[in-house]
Amino acid sequence: MTKEKLALEVIDRLKKEYPDVGCTLDYDQAWKLLVSVRLAAQCTDARVNVVVEDLYAKYPDVASLAAAEPEDIETIVRPCGLGKSKARDISACMRILHEQYADNVPTTFEELLKLPGVGRKSANLIMGDVFGKPAIVTDTHCIRLCNRIGLVDGIKEPKKVEMALWKIIPPEEGSDFCHRLVYHGREVCTARTKPYCDRCCLADICAKNI
Repeated sequence: MTKEKLALEVIDRLKKEYPDVGCTLDYDQAWKLLVSVRLAAQCTDARVNVVVEDLYAKYPDVASLAAAEPEDIETIVRPCGLGKSKARDISACMRILHEQYADNVPTTFEELLKLPGVGRKSANLIMGDVFGKPAIVTDTHCIRLCNRIGLVDGIKEPKKVEMALWKIIPPEEGSDFCHRLVYHGREVCTARTKPYCDRCCLADICAKNI
């Protein structure tokens, strides 16, 4: 089976297994997803969702967060780890949104990448979830599962995995496909325990088992 055919089969099976998917970070405005995805580095989405409640209670919009001192932001986001650098990036990012984009999030991938603390993974997440554009989010679940399944071969660098997947994943499927990998990686193809191959919908086509 070619990688293209394997990709289509994996997409089809994961759709049936996880029909309703979305980002596991809670947000109701684009700028909040920018904040949350920065906080999510080396932190669980569940913890981020709790921490941002206090952050937004004190700073309910871009303008107020842009005006906040990084030290005050750090006090709230410290439970997410790496508090100093995350607070610094969030502060700088919100100030740019306030001063250059009228409190809005830029709509192009290139502009997003220029924001402090925003890498390719974050920019793709924003493009896919907020703007409905083609996106491939190469988080740890995506990289681990794509190597395990055989969609990529021994590639661990996020950008290289992303580039390889763009060649075999239909653009309109990329965003939801990556969300489904997160669900599958947490529930079945786990990292910290032995994968539950006996109840995996991909077991018969997974490179790990062939």
